[in-house]
Amino acid sequence: MIVKVLGPGCANCVTLEKRTRQALADLGLDVSVEKVTDYAQIAAYGVMTTPGLVVDEQVVLQGRVPTVAALGELLGAAARA
Repeated sequence: MIVKVLGPGCANCVTLEKRTRQALADLGLDVSVEKVTDYAQIAAYGVMTTPGLVVDEQVVLQGRVPTVAALGELLGAAARA
């Protein structure tokens, strides 16, 4: 599984990255999290409102920062797929 956090480095982007890492740790998944800060790369995913979360090259979240529990459900489902 490949996980990417899209965002220029704003507070919400940093929070999403931290919560994503925590959710992955809670699930026991050893997955690297890539930070994408380049606006052209972010736009290439079709994300116009950051932060965004990409799992296996599919945008699964944009424009909000869910709880660790909600991210765990999202990432757990992606891991089982």
